[in-house]
Amino acid sequence: MLLNNFINLFLSAAPWLFLGFVIAASLKLGLPSRWLAKHLGNSKASTTVKAAFIGAPLPLCSCGVIPAAMGLRRAGASKSATTSFLIATPETGVDSVAVSYALLGPVMAVVRPIAAIVSAIVAGLLVGKGEDESASTTEVKSCCSGKNSCASEVKPSPAQSRKKVNTKQWLQSFVELVEDSYLWLVLGLVFAALIQTYLPESFMTRWGQGWITMVIMVLVGIPMYICATASTPIAAGLIIAGISPGAALVFMLAGPATNIATLMLVRQEMGMRALVAYLVGVVASAMAFGWGLDWAVAQWQWQVNPVEWQEHQLVTSWWVLSSSAVIAVLMAVAGIKDARQRWFSATV
Repeated sequence: MLLNNFINLFLSAAPWLFLGFVIAASLKLGLPSRWLAKHLGNSKASTTVKAAFIGAPLPLCSCGVIPAAMGLRRAGASKSATTSFLIATPETGVDSVAVSYALLGPVMAVVRPIAAIVSAIVAGLLVGKGEDESASTTEVKSCCSGKNSCASEVKPSPAQSRKKVNTKQWLQSFVELVEDSYLWLVLGLVFAALIQTYLPESFMTRWGQGWITMVIMVLVGIPMYICATASTPIAAGLIIAGISPGAALVFMLAGPATNIATLMLVRQEMGMRALVAYLVGVVASAMAFGWGLDWAVAQWQWQVNPVEWQEHQLVTSWWVLSSSAVIAVLMAVAGIKDARQRWFSATV
């Protein structure tokens, strides 16, 4: 049932969303602007590489990385660094590498994080191309495209930089980040529930290998709202059903990095050109590594043999229930606030 799938997806995403918003609020208010300007505040290749390696080990999924990347961007990070972080973080992580080793073997556990970091760097460089020339005119616009003004966050005054961050400021930042991203997050979960409910299981196992299969993996992965860890058992099942390891790798790379919520947020915060560059970088890198993995498996007889796995239901712990309740309430309040503003604007 569609509603049950949506609820299950929300319960699975809520803890990561909560953690992502916590990190985002801390980044937004806690990172020194001088440190960001030095390490992530330009579009140099070294900055993009650094952002990829910073994001790769973090255990944040595609839902949790959205608010974290948003906070990083609004704290002063460049487009290229933000993009690199936004891709590397959900595509891999210490938890997903461990699961990959357990379910898919050492080959995939090594290839997957390497492919994730490279795709993040490639997409970051493409997005950041020409950023220096337009930074002076787009920095505030891309930062303030949401409902909340944040010009002071991009270029804080010396007094603001020295001002001690208190709990009230942190909570306000937390709520504002939820308000800015809740709509795309809900849409992404709805799309994922629709795919999970109405897409036949035989759809993804009808083709075995080749470019067509990889393109299908990309098309299926784009609307799905799935993290790197959750995509691993799905990839194992696909390989068992006959999909090639390379096509499964494409799914594991494209799925977490190209969900609807992430794509809409990239367009909102960085513009249409950045969105196109983002997609080109992720998809091209994923398909290149997928083809390379299939070639290596055939050439050197690498073994990618998924072990038999059994799906376990998520235990509804106090952490899952409490974080879900907090996120649900904040999203509902943000939705009511938006509806009231639209109604008031329409009646004026």
